[in-house]
Amino acid sequence: MVDVIKKHDENEGDDLYTEDGTLDIRKRPANKKKTGNWKACSFILGNECSERLAYYGMSTNLVNYLHDQFGQNNATAAKNVNTWSGTCYITPLLGAFLADSYLGRYWTIASFSCIYVIGMALLTFSAIAPGLKPPCDADGCHPTGGQTAALFIALYLIALGTGGIKPCVSSFGADQFDDNDEAEKKKKSSFFNWFYFAINIGALIASSVLVWIQMNVGWGWGFGVPAVAMVIAIIFFFIGSQWYRLQIPGGSPITRICQVLVASFRKHGLKVPDEKSLYETADAESNIKGSRKLEHTDELKCLDKAAVVTESDQTKDVPSPWRLCTVTQVEELKSVIRILPVWASLIAFATVYSQMGTMFVLQGNTMDQHIGPKFEIPSASLSLFDTLSVIFWAPVYDRIIVPFARKYTGHEHGFTQLQRIGIGLVISIFSMIVAGILEVVRLDIVRKNNYYELKTIPMSIFWQVPQYFLIGAAEVFTNIGQMEFFYGESPDAMRSLLSALSLTTNALGNYVSTLLVIIVTKVTTRNGNVGWIPDNMNRGHLDYFYWLLTILSMANFIVYLWIAKRYTYKKVSRNTD
Repeated sequence: MVDVIKKHDENEGDDLYTEDGTLDIRKRPANKKKTGNWKACSFILGNECSERLAYYGMSTNLVNYLHDQFGQNNATAAKNVNTWSGTCYITPLLGAFLADSYLGRYWTIASFSCIYVIGMALLTFSAIAPGLKPPCDADGCHPTGGQTAALFIALYLIALGTGGIKPCVSSFGADQFDDNDEAEKKKKSSFFNWFYFAINIGALIASSVLVWIQMNVGWGWGFGVPAVAMVIAIIFFFIGSQWYRLQIPGGSPITRICQVLVASFRKHGLKVPDEKSLYETADAESNIKGSRKLEHTDELKCLDKAAVVTESDQTKDVPSPWRLCTVTQVEELKSVIRILPVWASLIAFATVYSQMGTMFVLQGNTMDQHIGPKFEIPSASLSLFDTLSVIFWAPVYDRIIVPFARKYTGHEHGFTQLQRIGIGLVISIFSMIVAGILEVVRLDIVRKNNYYELKTIPMSIFWQVPQYFLIGAAEVFTNIGQMEFFYGESPDAMRSLLSALSLTTNALGNYVSTLLVIIVTKVTTRNGNVGWIPDNMNRGHLDYFYWLLTILSMANFIVYLWIAKRYTYKKVSRNTD
């Protein structure tokens, strides 16, 4: 945080400055009237909508591109897409580390966006350029090793690019509102709702219009449009530069965590004195750049030993941070440790959410997909109803539910962040119950009419809409609440890193779902049984798998309630400068 006494200049009259240490693009204290708020966020929301359109526009149908144009079989194409998707949720850890430690969120987004555009351009060329596009004939396409290498270079440049954007852009948008200003603080919660709304607008266009272009017009246009969308995203981002508020990078958070652990271990035999005797800087501001001071908490007292001042510490003008840490630095680590149980309890929700791309699709494959006599809707396309649900519920939550709930709870945001997450977890349980009931009804029709060998039974696929709609509603509560919670509870100088950590729940949810399928398949196919999830779903018991997820989600919710009830929200020391 910059050590600046903010005085009113004769020429600036009654201008006010932010109290959270943010700067403008010229590295001057951020002026409240000239920077931040919704004016700055409008460019960030436009950037996010365009970037998500680009991402989903190239990723939603990627498995078909690998299969059709690069001759990969279904298993190989699916494996390559899954590996690439997993990488897209790992690279945010790198982008977040660079943002918090050295570059700041603005320059991390700017630099990684350029990498993103290069990857999108190379992917587009792989579909249109004679030297990069695989030659095709009646027997299929025959890519060379160089063409395949160019494709994967493009994909992993995109994975690297999105890794610098994903963990930073939501936090960067929230940075535009000053936590020390009550009026601006209320707007911050609303920002996360509209941020998620922008994501789903981009996803809606991508999964409908762009997928149709790829399948009916061509892959060149299908990837070219997302590439242009990414260029538009960068233009949106840079146009708003003069209105942005920038947090100063505070140095490596990993190093600070290690310093607290080492210092507390070195002083493990000492007794922790009164909290007023613990070491903290005398200045009004924290010695961690870009971070406000944190108030001392009574939890995890063993870590407080890192802030105990010994005689040897007093003899040095500048104590070694590996021997003596400030209270704020200790509280940084405590904040991370407090967040981890909440993070772990969100993996179950991600597991339920992942069913939209797997079990919901398999269930839909067995149902009548006709809209009218000729048109058939692909079962995977029903995820549009999840997106439409989010687009419906996000503004309803912000404009109707929050004001209504505020009257009864007295909380400025209607619900606390943990309450909001918990409501979403409950709704996700109901989505599994509804999916299970539908499967029971479907199997009952199969049994009564002996439809075991029919590829699709005479039951409309649109009976799946309620379960997709419930998943979308759960997202508005849990996913948006999760973004807001991780931003609000993260120490100022670690927000990008912990935002990246929250994204890993998506990857882990997919891994847990895969593990459950492996275990269920192995257990239920013993002694020659067909199992719960066979190739012929009419002879299986997908409903049992949904009941298993329901039970696990209920158990997880009980644990979540226990964690949330005992959670202590962080407290920031007010800057009286």
